[in-house]
Amino acid sequence: MQNHAYIERLVNLLDPAGNTIFNMSVDEAVEQVGSGDAHKVRGIDGQFALLHREGKRIRMARSIGRPMRYFLAKQVDGPCLIVAERIDEIAAWLKQEGFEDQFHPSYTRMVPAHHILELSLVGCPDPNPTLTRYFDPARNCQSTDLNEIGKAYIGALADECSKWLDGINSIDAQAPIGVMFSGGVDSGALFLTLYHLMRKRGENLSRLKAFTLSATDAGSNEQLSPDAQQAAGFLDEVDLSMFLEVVDVPKSSLDYVEAIRITEDYKPLDIQSATMGIALCREIRNRYPDWKFLADGDGGDENLKDYPIEDNPELTIRSVLNNQMLYHEGWGVHAIKHSLTYSGGQSRGHVRTWAPARHFGFSGFSPFALPNVIEVAEGIPFIELTEWDHGKLYDLKGEVCRRGVEAITGITMPVFEKRRFQHGAVDKESFDDVFPKTELEYRTAHAEIFGTTTR
Repeated sequence: MQNHAYIERLVNLLDPAGNTIFNMSVDEAVEQVGSGDAHKVRGIDGQFALLHREGKRIRMARSIGRPMRYFLAKQVDGPCLIVAERIDEIAAWLKQEGFEDQFHPSYTRMVPAHHILELSLVGCPDPNPTLTRYFDPARNCQSTDLNEIGKAYIGALADECSKWLDGINSIDAQAPIGVMFSGGVDSGALFLTLYHLMRKRGENLSRLKAFTLSATDAGSNEQLSPDAQQAAGFLDEVDLSMFLEVVDVPKSSLDYVEAIRITEDYKPLDIQSATMGIALCREIRNRYPDWKFLADGDGGDENLKDYPIEDNPELTIRSVLNNQMLYHEGWGVHAIKHSLTYSGGQSRGHVRTWAPARHFGFSGFSPFALPNVIEVAEGIPFIELTEWDHGKLYDLKGEVCRRGVEAITGITMPVFEKRRFQHGAVDKESFDDVFPKTELEYRTAHAEIFGTTTR
């Protein structure tokens, strides 16, 4: 009796240009992933999704800023691994090759951020992949001095933004740079940091623009959305109002079903945010056909744990402060609630920002979601600073960022009350008109598009 010799096949649909890596080439970063050494993979600075193959062994790793999915198809001659950013890219390839009968969206798998995933193409039965954490930041290692914390946190943000500007300038020193801007703490800190860096470098500041979405009803008494009013107030206060561009769109352009299709997910808060991101990116693209670079403040809430705990019955302040990177990764890859199809936390939810930018041809950058910035945030002694008090926790981000921005840029940053993107781009009445009331309605729309109710 002869044993069948399997011939494994790998189809890598990831575009290397989708990576933003600051300290090495993409090929060098791929080799770091191929080593399987967590320390070496942690040494990759930037946002990335990378794959390395050595014989039958595949290793993959990603940061929060770029999704990475895979699907294992069966061939007569052996297994076929398809890797891509999106579910629909995998589905299209399978259909092209005649394997569509094997496909279901829930059979795809997301590589969880901050881990090296290793699997072997050995044929049936396929072994489960193994996961090795490459990013394991120390917690509670900073002092309780808010000035020191702020300087370290915004200093890390500035370092990453400076590298990003270096990369852009190496391509086109006059390329315009946009910030998705609401006048909130995160987008405000990011805009002021970029402004400071560009001014310090003597660069052309007319390249920089703060884009703010305003989705209003034609018959509304409000001429500007709450975010547009806040953004104008923010920039007026720091005497930088010339950088603001309000992006007006009709309320009718807000389509949550389109957001479900573009993000390939259904979580209500992420879909609401993505709906606004799609409207903003679409109109920027309409106005500026050649614009490429967009930065955003996504990840700032996760870093400083600035979400209303009361809105989530599964959370307590103790679970938020006691669990490493809970908002970044969810309950963790070994938890029963971890979704293999989507992963968890911002590792899953970042598609709310990444997918709209990619869909409209932008190169997006989320510096708060980079490991070097997250690492500083994880070192903050939250328990000691807040004493388990919700109010103190919610006030902390504004204080840390305000002090940090002043230390790094010399600018006193205004701090307004927290408001989500989707709540600031429209008034409350319009929000209620645009979005469903229950998660079931989002799930139902997702099922109608993708034929699944995966979790």
